[in-house]
Amino acid sequence: MVRVTTALDAGAVSIAWGVALGVGVLLIVSRTPRWGAASLHRRIAPYLRDLADPLGIEPVTVSGRAGSGGSRARLGVRLARSIGDEAEITGRLRRAAWVMDAGGFRQRQLLWALTGLFVGGLVAVLLTMTQRGGALVGAVPLLAAFAAAVAYDSTLTRAASARRTRMQEELPTVLEFLALCLSAGEGMLDAVRRVSAVGSGELAAELRRVVLAVDTGEPLPDALSALSTRFDLPALTRAVDQLVAALGRGAPLAQVLHAHASDAREEAKRALIEGAGRKEITMLIPLVFAILPLSVLFAVFPGILMLRIGLG
Repeated sequence: MVRVTTALDAGAVSIAWGVALGVGVLLIVSRTPRWGAASLHRRIAPYLRDLADPLGIEPVTVSGRAGSGGSRARLGVRLARSIGDEAEITGRLRRAAWVMDAGGFRQRQLLWALTGLFVGGLVAVLLTMTQRGGALVGAVPLLAAFAAAVAYDSTLTRAASARRTRMQEELPTVLEFLALCLSAGEGMLDAVRRVSAVGSGELAAELRRVVLAVDTGEPLPDALSALSTRFDLPALTRAVDQLVAALGRGAPLAQVLHAHASDAREEAKRALIEGAGRKEITMLIPLVFAILPLSVLFAVFPGILMLRIGLG
């Protein structure tokens, strides 16, 4: 028994040293400078609107990370095609304003999974060395890798949802500001440009992208429609549809924006009331399952104790 335990300890130590050596080699290789000419995308990126940003809104993202090589881009594309839906991931990345594409997201998710695998391996080695593992200790690295990958995907989902919520809260103010600019005599494009330059929220940043698209040749209705499609906010979609229709027919835009701003505020109030109702229900959980049972216990237990003493 002593020999078996010694062999297990020696094997666990060998695995730990081997993993540490592999991680060190990977770190050294990852920091090795790359020589040679720049790739084709980096040479032509400054001349293409969909890859470069003349106003400096967002950095160049050819393969998910600035300056990454062609082989890494191809690896990310393969991962995106084999693991998940590339269009759905791209939509969430745009809604969350993460500067990467679907391939870059899958690369980082793979790195998270490898990190979880490494941490799970260390935990498994420690459990084996302390003789607390059992038969399922070999599944710990795989479970840790899966949990890390799911956690990174959930982080993207939460970031997209939080940014969408912030945009919904900013929408009434932005629509009021646009209506004020139009009432002052400015055109629709000038009003959007002014709001995007003055504003500092998430919706103002998206309006800056609209202005960039219009300045590079895209029609204003198409740029606004792309904005509403990208985020799928009902209030924003209704406002953009009415604006596009008003631009096509020559209708007064200020009144349309005032009406939609009022509707957006009413919708925000309804959402706030609904959220407060859900919070009230959530607050009942500790009351029903923690405070109320303790109160009943404090009220009943002394009587039960006195009955037992009296019966004894």
